[in-house]
Amino acid sequence: MTKIKQIRKRSGAVVDFNPDRITNAIYRAVVSVGGRDRKSAETLSQMVVQLIDENTPTDEIPTVEEIQDTVEKVLIENGHAKVAKAFILYRDERTRNRDLGNALARHSSYYIPWKKMWYVLDWAVTHDVHTIENLNKRISKGEFPDIVTEAEAIYNQDVKNASEMIIERKDELRIVIITGPSSSGKTTTTTKVGQLLEEVGLELVTLNIDHYFFNLDMHPKDEFGDYDFETPQALDLPLINQHIKELIAGEEVQIPFYDFKTGTRHDNQTVMKLKENEIILIDSLHGLYKDMTDGIPLENQFKLYIEPLLQLKDNNDEYVRWTDIRLIRRMLRDATHRAYNPRQTLEHWHYVRSSEMRNIIPYINTTHYVINSGMPYELPLYRPKLLERFAEWVEQYQDDPLREDAYTRAARVHNVLQQITGVEDDTPVPEDSVLREFIGGSIYEY
Repeated sequence: MTKIKQIRKRSGAVVDFNPDRITNAIYRAVVSVGGRDRKSAETLSQMVVQLIDENTPTDEIPTVEEIQDTVEKVLIENGHAKVAKAFILYRDERTRNRDLGNALARHSSYYIPWKKMWYVLDWAVTHDVHTIENLNKRISKGEFPDIVTEAEAIYNQDVKNASEMIIERKDELRIVIITGPSSSGKTTTTTKVGQLLEEVGLELVTLNIDHYFFNLDMHPKDEFGDYDFETPQALDLPLINQHIKELIAGEEVQIPFYDFKTGTRHDNQTVMKLKENEIILIDSLHGLYKDMTDGIPLENQFKLYIEPLLQLKDNNDEYVRWTDIRLIRRMLRDATHRAYNPRQTLEHWHYVRSSEMRNIIPYINTTHYVINSGMPYELPLYRPKLLERFAEWVEQYQDDPLREDAYTRAARVHNVLQQITGVEDDTPVPEDSVLREFIGGSIYEY
């Protein structure tokens, strides 16, 4: 039984001490280096707590930094150098996130797809939807259906461009990777690309990466009991890589099946082998993560990246953040298709964003083409659906030091939605729109 009851965060806030957070932090580091031994993480965590007890004077409150220093000490002294290195790197990354506001800020010129952004901005200015003020004016004139038509046309042209690039390389391609951060519109875009390829006799055959998750009891979780599925280490990357290589070589493989209801993977369940006109499709959050396609020649790969690159300024002359658009999309999709409360999506989003910044964003400019899935008309549709909910979350989290991330995001999105003219009628949105993936009513099955 520890005598430590509270800890002091970097902000100065004092919160309840939860030893499980130490266990989970250690286990995350273990998983990142390929381990899955949670019992060892629990034992090491107990050693950390004992050492903190011994070194903390009575009536003093230890700081987060002191606890992290102790974790490093225990890991190194007990022969876990690789885990200690992973923990130190993770800690350093969090420090840079705080100091710079963005772990990638020092390399932002490289990671941002500037050419595509300027193209999208030019389109937005031309169509008078580059500011919330101008967007609202067009809506007030009854032009919402026109905005939908214009936005859908430029998105579909993007899809056509990408498909033509794939067709041009059809003789050498063996794998198409369609990727992008959470709720960027990968599923609909993949379907549309597949339809265009079928017209020339090519077929994309999906290798479902979701079936390669490790069993649920091998995943790290936080003090709220929330599992982190957003990290690539949640997947059996060596097995994925092995199966891809075997398929490209013309061999037959046995694909596993992952039961999400029980959190259990069953190996060797489905036979897969490529035909002459078939190309492997990987539609995955972590499609650009190097370990997945390690050793596969680049000439055999086509990488397509999708992101809602919306260029829309609010009334404070700030651009609406793409991550906030995707957060709203995921809230709506999870509530419809996964019975997941939007509040839970908000609370989980820090995992999503952290993994994106480490494992997706740095590889944007290694792709062959970037598709913009951002629609200037989507925020007006979101206002009547979620404005009141965001107002509730702002009030709920404003004094909770453990939910600082949720509060910051909720306050920012609430501010934007307040400025937007809401539209309740979504009938102008086509049934094959990428947005239907999130608001419902799509002709495609998800």
